[in-house]
Amino acid sequence: MPQFSTNSHRLDPYKNFKFRIKWDNRFVAGLTKASALKRTTEVIEYRQAGDPSVVRKIPGRSKYEPISLEGGLTHDTQFLEWAQQVNNPDGDAAMSLKNYRKEVIIEVLNLQGTTAMAFKLKRAWPSEFQALPEMDANANAVAIQMIKLEHEGFERDEAFAEPAES
Repeated sequence: MPQFSTNSHRLDPYKNFKFRIKWDNRFVAGLTKASALKRTTEVIEYRQAGDPSVVRKIPGRSKYEPISLEGGLTHDTQFLEWAQQVNNPDGDAAMSLKNYRKEVIIEVLNLQGTTAMAFKLKRAWPSEFQALPEMDANANAVAIQMIKLEHEGFERDEAFAEPAES
């Protein structure tokens, strides 16, 4: 079976530098990095009485690793606005119980910039926010802000089929 059903001529996998992320129907500006999307299932080991001395293994609970998004420091306030909906410095009354969890879409693009596949994060919320990096007057680097998102699973968005490449 070919790796690509629509583009059977294609042999190369998608690159990891062509992606975009959105929530609230708005793409996040200036992203430079997103950590891996990962699920881990615990292993439960057991041995039955009367069995040979063999340890059997069955799946246990699954957990989803948080993802971190990094982007160059700009005037876009999406990270800050969302982080403040979880724990607002103005007090508990300023927390948004309705809006602090969001559906996050991660789109993988082909080299032509067309969405090749997408994943949806379920019930995501920010657990960590870095507004400013360490500042260094002797450095020659871009200032990066970061947000870490916890979520309760992900699924592939089947609405995005493999695009035909010309």
